[in-house]
Amino acid sequence: MTRNPLVSDAFVDLLLFDALDVGALTAFDHFREHDRGTFELWMQSCRRLAREKLFAAYRPMDSAPPSLVDGRVRTHPLMNELWPALAETGVINATRPYDVGGQQLPFTVATVASFYLLAANGAAYSFAGLTTGAGHLIETFGDQTVRSLFLEPLYNGTFNGTMALTEPHAGSSLADLTSTATSIGDGTYSIKGSKIFISGGDQSFARNTVHLVLARIDGAPSGTRGVSLFAVPRERPTADGGWEHNDVHVAGVIHKIGWRGIPSLALSFGDEGDCRAWLVGPSNHGLKCMFQMMNEARLLVGASAASTATVAYYESLAYARERTQGRRLGDTDPTSKPVAITEHADVRRMLLAQKCIAEGSLALIARSAKYSDTAQHHPDPDERARAGLLLDLLTPVAKTLPAERGFESNAMAVQIHGGYGYSSEYLPESWLRDQKLNSIHEGTTQIQALDLLGRKVIARGGQALAHFCEEVERDLASAQSNGVDPSLTDAVRAALARWSALTQSLAAKGLAGDVLGMMGHSTDYLDATGSLVLGWMWLWLAGATRQREGGFFDGVRATARFCVAREIPRVHSLADIIERADPAFIELDERSL
Repeated sequence: MTRNPLVSDAFVDLLLFDALDVGALTAFDHFREHDRGTFELWMQSCRRLAREKLFAAYRPMDSAPPSLVDGRVRTHPLMNELWPALAETGVINATRPYDVGGQQLPFTVATVASFYLLAANGAAYSFAGLTTGAGHLIETFGDQTVRSLFLEPLYNGTFNGTMALTEPHAGSSLADLTSTATSIGDGTYSIKGSKIFISGGDQSFARNTVHLVLARIDGAPSGTRGVSLFAVPRERPTADGGWEHNDVHVAGVIHKIGWRGIPSLALSFGDEGDCRAWLVGPSNHGLKCMFQMMNEARLLVGASAASTATVAYYESLAYARERTQGRRLGDTDPTSKPVAITEHADVRRMLLAQKCIAEGSLALIARSAKYSDTAQHHPDPDERARAGLLLDLLTPVAKTLPAERGFESNAMAVQIHGGYGYSSEYLPESWLRDQKLNSIHEGTTQIQALDLLGRKVIARGGQALAHFCEEVERDLASAQSNGVDPSLTDAVRAALARWSALTQSLAAKGLAGDVLGMMGHSTDYLDATGSLVLGWMWLWLAGATRQREGGFFDGVRATARFCVAREIPRVHSLADIIERADPAFIELDERSL
C-alpha cells in the first residue's frame, strides 16, 4: 500500500457501521442474505483493487489519453488489465439482483466501496459505473428482446455501456434534440443523428459498446414529450448469432484538461443509413426513463468529486508531514532546524478545510445512497416515500457540493505542495484538473440549482422541505445527547431555521408569479444549502463517535467544530444576498457587458 490510503478505513467504518448503521438494511427482505461480514468482505475487495491496481495506473492513463486510430478509439493498454479486474471483482453488477447475475448488495455499501475506486482512478472506474447505469436502465425498462441481447454481457463486462444524450447544437437542452428514429417494421428502428461529450463511447478492451440514446420517433410531439430511449450497440447481432458493424462512428475525440483516462467523444449514428436501435421503455417517454440513469450518474459524479478531494487531502497531508520548511511562529533562532510544515498554523487550517469538505462530502453521498436503498426496499410505503423525497432533494446538492467545494479543496492541496504542486511531477495538479469537470458533468451547477429550488425542495406541497428539516433536527438532537457541544448544534439549528424561512419566502414569490424573484439567485441558494448540509453532516458524524477516545475520533470532533465555524456563517451571509436580491445581473442589457 502507498503512503496515500486514498480514503481512511477508520472514517469508512465510522460512516458505515456507526453513523449509517448499514447493518440495519439486512432487515429489509431484499438484503436478508447479507450481514456485516459480507459487507466487510466487499469493502476489502474494493480497497485491494483500488490500492494495488487502479491507483498505480492513474498517472500513466492521465499522461497518455485515448487516441483515435482508423476510426476507433484506443484506450490505454492498462485498461486491458483493469477492465477484467473490475468485472471479475463484481464492481459492475454489485447492486443488481441475483436473478440477473448480481450480488444484490445495498447501494449504500457499493457506493462507499466506490470511494476507494474513484479516488484511485476515477476514469477507469467510470467505465464500470456507466456500464452499471446502462444495464440497470435496460433491466428496468427493456423488453425481453432487449434484455436478452444486452443485459448479461453488460453486467459481466463483455460489453461496456454509455448514455448518449447531448447534441452539439443543444447542449443540456434535451427538448431541442434532433436525432431521429424511424420504425423499420421488425421491432427495430433506424437511428440518425449526432451526439457529443459521450464518456466511454468507444474503447479497445471490451467486445462491444451499448449506447443508451435519446431520439425522436418520426411524427412524435416536439419538446421533451416526444423523446424516446433506444439501445444502440456499436455492433449489432446477426441472424446467425454473430455481430456486425452497426453504422456507429466516432466523429472525434474531445481533448480534455482532466479525466484523460476515459475518452469523451463525438459520435454519429446512421451516416450510411444503416444504424439499428431497440426501443427501451414506452415511446415518447424516453426522458422519464433516462432520468433513472441520469440521477444515478449525478450521484456518481458527486462520489467522484468527493473521492477526488479526499485522495488529494491525504496526499497533501502526507507531503506536509514530510516537508520541512521554515520555523515555528515566534522562533527567532536562525540556527534551529526547519520544522515540518504541519507545524505552521495556516497549513493546518488548509488541511482541516480539506478534510471538512472532502469527508463531509463522502458522508453526504453515503447518506444519499442509504435513502436510495430505503426508498426502494423499505417494507413501509410511507418510509419509502419519505426517503424518496429526501433523496430527490439531496441529489442536486450531492452532485454539486463535492464538485464546487471540492475544487477549492483540491486547490488547497496544490497550495500546500507550493511550487511542486504546480508541477506535473506531483499528483495534485492532475486531480485539480479532474475535479473541475465534475461541476459540469451530468448538468452544470446552474442546472442543479434550478432543479433544487424550482422542483425538489418544494416537492409535494412542501413535504420534502418538512422531511429535510425533521431529519436535520433529529440528528442535531442525537448529537447533543451524545456529547456534542450545544453551541454547535444551536448554530446549525439557527442556520436551518434561516434557510427554511428563506425557502418558504422564495417559494411564495414563485407562487405569486415572480419567477425571476424566486430563481434569480438559485445558485447562491444551492451554495447556502451546501454549507448547511456540511455542518449537518459533521455534527451527525461527531455524534456518532459517542465520546470515544483516540486521535481519529478527536479529529472528527475537531473537524466538526471547524466546519460549523467555517460553513454555517456562509448560510446567513448568502441568505442576506438572496434576500436583498440585487437585480443588476438580471436587469442588465447583455450589450452592456
